[in-house]
Amino acid sequence: MTAEIPLGRATTYPEHYSPGLLYAIARTDSRAALGLGDDLPFQGADIWNAWELTWLDKAGLPQVATAEISIPAASPSIIESKSLKLYLGSFAMTQFGSDAAVAAPISRDISVCVGTGVDVRLRRLSSIDGAVIAQLPGDCIDSMTVSCATYEVDPELLRADASDFVSETVHSHLLRSLCPVTNQPDMGSVIFSYEGPRIDRERLLRYVVSYRQHHDFHEACVERMFVEILERCRPEKLSVYARYQRRGGIDINPFRSNYETDPPNIRLWRQ
Repeated sequence: MTAEIPLGRATTYPEHYSPGLLYAIARTDSRAALGLGDDLPFQGADIWNAWELTWLDKAGLPQVATAEISIPAASPSIIESKSLKLYLGSFAMTQFGSDAAVAAPISRDISVCVGTGVDVRLRRLSSIDGAVIAQLPGDCIDSMTVSCATYEVDPELLRADASDFVSETVHSHLLRSLCPVTNQPDMGSVIFSYEGPRIDRERLLRYVVSYRQHHDFHEACVERMFVEILERCRPEKLSVYARYQRRGGIDINPFRSNYETDPPNIRLWRQ
């Protein structure tokens, strides 16, 4: 691991395979702030899509692919995003004999970095025939007329009607939070699937908007949403899935649930 976090710092861009570029950030600090310990109330994964992966074959001819990296939510650490960009960029002038020979060190190195096994899949152009931009499931709550004045996370906004038990999915495209290191905005969409007391949609929308000036990493934002909705609204089943826009050629998509295990790696209109 590197000695200092590369995010927000001037760096060089190595072009030969450099696993030491990867930087781990422990999940414990953000989870401790939510009262979470080893016994997590959710399962899930962080799905990273890297769109700018390139290397040389044994004849020196450049090859291109995308990489899908799935990191279990139970891993002790996450990857600092700029370090992953630098790490994948270091493949650019390195020769590999096959796609499998590229995927193997990525899987190994990231697994070491985050402290648990990860799944890595490379995709070529031939594997995306018929791929389309996806629509999110359920109702979009963004068209409701609401007044917003809170732009730092406020769980007090959340309400549910205990007399009205429902099973539904809703989503919003208005998610925005801020990087805790660089202050850069992270924008995305978020899906809430639940079974339990009906959640007040207007208040839920205002709650999503309240992340607008909140400083935290993607994964921590989704875990906060999950924990606060679970505590305030008491659903029996709950999934929260955020699809963030890419930065540095990588998008990060955290999924947390107490009943689902395999989120689809869909691609949205802004991704």
